Amino acid sequence: MKTGMNLLLWTGMVTEEHFPLLANLKKTGFDGVEIPLFAGDAPHYQKIAKELKNQGLGCTTVTVCTPEANPISPDAALRQKGHEHHKWAIEMTAIMGGDNLCGPYHSPLGVFSGAGPTADEKKRAVEVLRKSAEFAAQHKVTLCIEYLNRFECYFLTTAAQAKELVQAVGHPSFKTMYDTFHANIEEKSPTTAIKDLYPHFGHVHISESDRGTPGTGMVHWDESFKALRETGYDGWLVIEAFGRALPDLAAATKVWRDLFPSPEDVYQKGYTFMKEKWSAFGK
Repeated sequence: MKTGMNLLLWTGMVTEEHFPLLANLKKTGFDGVEIPLFAGDAPHYQKIAKELKNQGLGCTTVTVCTPEANPISPDAALRQKGHEHHKWAIEMTAIMGGDNLCGPYHSPLGVFSGAGPTADEKKRAVEVLRKSAEFAAQHKVTLCIEYLNRFECYFLTTAAQAKELVQAVGHPSFKTMYDTFHANIEEKSPTTAIKDLYPHFGHVHISESDRGTPGTGMVHWDESFKALRETGYDGWLVIEAFGRALPDLAAATKVWRDLFPSPEDVYQKGYTFMKEKWSAFGK
């Protein structure tokens, strides 16, 4: 198992000003960080890669798609832009030595049709994501698509739907992920969801029910960690939390109040919590 911290708690664009933070996360004990990919070019991420290597940190990445680059759109040009965005994110991930590209890049974030996903939308998603998976394989990156709760998207909202998508894409470089926050809303049982989804997921977000410090809310943590251990999962456990420091991100994640005393509280207590729970249910 590898531990990571999602940097969206601080920024949507990692720069040199965040290098001291990387050092602090390494000192805490984290094996890596999750880098947001919303903008930037190869030279920018080469600088990030150099600092990650300097700190001895691995990385995963996270991105989203916009309405202008929509993989499930009936407009072929928008679907192509969605694929091009995937390719860019894959290339930036590879530059930094990342192994997993995570996020809900199956459809535009926060866009709703007023109904559930259609057969045509599912077909388009499979076509685009299979092409993207083929490109990811060339760069030794695994796509770990994220299902969200029904209040944040309509296309992919449950573990069962995510499993169905992975099976339909049918490519070894395409998997899904398990996020404890979204699962806490949508699933009947974390044990059932995790065991039914494994081995189709290759990444885990450790995220509390209120998006605050892991272990302080209502997620069924014992069940979740026990199930992860029983499946034999041995990949990334990445803390994902959100605050009010970034107004646009706070609006997107519906964070209207302070959920923790400080970012240090999230990553220091969260790291200890993850390690203790992982050990408690070890074989």
